[in-house]
Amino acid sequence: MQLTNRSKQVSNKEMTFMERAYLPAIATGLAITIKHFFTKKVTIEYPEVKRYLGPVFRGRHILKRDADGKERCTACGLCAVACPAEAISMVAAERETGEENLYREEKYAAVYEVNMLRCIFCGLCEEACPKQAVYLRHDEFIPVFTERDQVIWGKDLLVEDMSNRYTREAWTKEEALALDMKRASGEVTNVVPRAIP
Repeated sequence: MQLTNRSKQVSNKEMTFMERAYLPAIATGLAITIKHFFTKKVTIEYPEVKRYLGPVFRGRHILKRDADGKERCTACGLCAVACPAEAISMVAAERETGEENLYREEKYAAVYEVNMLRCIFCGLCEEACPKQAVYLRHDEFIPVFTERDQVIWGKDLLVEDMSNRYTREAWTKEEALALDMKRASGEVTNVVPRAIP
């Protein structure tokens, strides 16, 4: 009974002198090595050249702001509950008078922390957020940690900088699907990335 069609018949014939000296095998190996000198390199010079990561890559955490610069997060805690690694912790507080231009809702996250050593970048916090406040950037890596105190990210590192807003072509799955359909039919060829509405 034959289990595969890729089996090879092996012969136990006596090896010749050249085969015993392994010279043909060495020459074949050198020829392959020399051939690779003249092929195009597949490596990239990483710090200078960055590879496109794709729209589904989950990288650096970000707490989004709305168009007026107000924080979207209302400290509901759904992202912390959805996190399987228990990497997110927060402390809720009520907005004081005079802080209307800082926070969108009456309740906000006074402390919002993500433990980057625990985070598995699954994206469940993104999906759980009802206010579209938590996102994992698709265009930016997490920087390398050199000290232990750099792994707990607070609001100072997470809240979006209004001068460098995070943009995407589509912000919801429905938008992305509609955009793919338009591209397939030829209605749309170029889409300008935009900040979340």
